[in-house]
Amino acid sequence: MGIPIQVTVNGKTHQHEVDSRLLLVHYLRDVLRLTGTHIGCDTSSCGACTVHVNGLAVKSCTMLAAQADGAEITTIEGLASNGELHPLQEGFREEHGLQCGFCTPGMIMTAAQLLADNPQPTEAEIRHALEGNYCRCTGYHNIVKSIQHAANKLNS
Repeated sequence: MGIPIQVTVNGKTHQHEVDSRLLLVHYLRDVLRLTGTHIGCDTSSCGACTVHVNGLAVKSCTMLAAQADGAEITTIEGLASNGELHPLQEGFREEHGLQCGFCTPGMIMTAAQLLADNPQPTEAEIRHALEGNYCRCTGYHNIVKSIQHAANKLNS
């Protein structure tokens, strides 16, 4: 017998019975089929699984689905609005902030939290905020530029 949960993910309410050991990342990917949230390390080191839970960036491989009962969750799929990319998604496209793209959803979700808390971060503040997210392809320079692009767009 599972644990009943109700969560709102990207504005849509879901009710399921989940195993007590099911991680939130697996619930999102395997039950809800929201595969934009990536599994990179299973140890919370890489940040590829970052989502927003009640408005805060959380590594979803460190949280049980049962702990999310009653929560509002936003995944990378929920950032776009009315067919329009979120400024961070646009920034990553315009400033070439990705190569393979594996880390990109987690980077964007972490950056969204940063910009919510600090609408005009410095380069140093952006780099500090991304310390829990790994990219194995880039030197982070274009990722920082992508976040600066989004900050400028959001503040104009």
